[in-house]
Amino acid sequence: MEMHSIIKRMLVTEKSTIEKEEKNKYFFEVDPRANKIEIRRAAEKLLKVVVDDVHVINVKGKKKRMGRTMGKRKDWKKAVVTLAPGNSIDIYGV
Repeated sequence: MEMHSIIKRMLVTEKSTIEKEEKNKYFFEVDPRANKIEIRRAAEKLLKVVVDDVHVINVKGKKKRMGRTMGKRKDWKKAVVTLAPGNSIDIYGV
């Protein structure tokens, strides 16, 4: 799998901002087929940081109403990447 297709986008939410400041953790939406090792390699190579730990969460898509029928959003995968002390990512430059 290609490095640029593994990490899709950075998630910037209230929770992710607090985790970034307190625990040096960053949240990403990643390809559902990617595993922890591929996510670690992609983050280290593309973002030029040292990764300490990677946690992966499979997020189920929400059910949404589409007129009179019920639809469903796509399932997706979230990765929480903990960086080694002294490393950081400029979230506005990514």
